[in-house]
Amino acid sequence: MPQAQVEGLTINYDVQGEGDPLLLIPYLAADHACYAFQLPDYTKHFSCISLDLPGSGESDKPAGPYSTEQYADQVAMFLGAIGVESAHVAGVSLGSAVGTHLAARHPARVRSLTLNSAWDTTDAFLRVCLENWRALARALPSVADAVILGIFPWCFTPEMYVQRPEFVTALEDFVHGRPAQPLEAFLAQSQAVLDHDGGPVLKDIVAPTLITVGARDQVTSMRFVGPLEKGIPNTEVVVFENLAHAGLHEDPDTFNRATLEFLLRQSGSGS
Repeated sequence: MPQAQVEGLTINYDVQGEGDPLLLIPYLAADHACYAFQLPDYTKHFSCISLDLPGSGESDKPAGPYSTEQYADQVAMFLGAIGVESAHVAGVSLGSAVGTHLAARHPARVRSLTLNSAWDTTDAFLRVCLENWRALARALPSVADAVILGIFPWCFTPEMYVQRPEFVTALEDFVHGRPAQPLEAFLAQSQAVLDHDGGPVLKDIVAPTLITVGARDQVTSMRFVGPLEKGIPNTEVVVFENLAHAGLHEDPDTFNRATLEFLLRQSGSGS
């Protein structure tokens, strides 16, 4: 896979498809492969660039602290390093927080912004969730175990566990099959989530923005839609009524249809 050099760090990434560049930023503890269910649809229309953020996947894992602002600056430099002047940008959870700062701090880099399972500023409830996951990561044999036992139940609906056990097992196997994230890197990356404060910069985002949220998401629930929609000047909102935090995995058809409709309009390819 290709790699780029950014501030002395090696950034691992993947490029698939042809068309306008679409940058896909992963979520906490994940690497570029977390968009596996989106690529079959997205690559029909876009050149999809998915990266491993520093601290995850096969990118370098420097000592912390990490921050969403620092990540945004690194991603902007990454785009420059691979010769992409601007791109449509999409992120999920941590990826959306990075995308928020990227669009605010480097507006010329962002053609459109898709914020999935996003939040403006970490609140008390989200903080408790993060501290619980961090405690599990310290106690369990691997970060992957903490993701499966501690984070997954917050990401999916109970119905998925009950009605689709084989799919749950496949997702668990997928997580175990990806490059292992060291504990210290997970703690540094999750600290960036704890410290995220994007509220003051929402007004600086000029790119057209899509906000998607699962109606059954508790982690980044509907409570964050109002501040995001009010703060970002040019927004539209899609609510996935039957999904939780990780709709991109639980129901990729619904997720892809809604996000692609927005992306194609922004690229001039939609009706």
